[in-house]
Amino acid sequence: MRKPSLRAYRIVSLFLLGCLLFNYPVLAVFNVGATAAGIPVLYVYLFVAWGLLIALAAAIIEGGS
Repeated sequence: MRKPSLRAYRIVSLFLLGCLLFNYPVLAVFNVGATAAGIPVLYVYLFVAWGLLIALAAAIIEGGS
């Protein structure tokens, strides 16, 4: 049986981070009535977290190890 590479562990960790970031308790923290530059804080959080996950996935996939 083949041993999983470090990249596989990083991808699984990234998936778990995504599950954590988009789970109810964390989303409830940002579900407030405040706005950031006229945009609700929850929307800002969702797009920033989504962009962060995409950037991390690209770094993992394009990385050498």
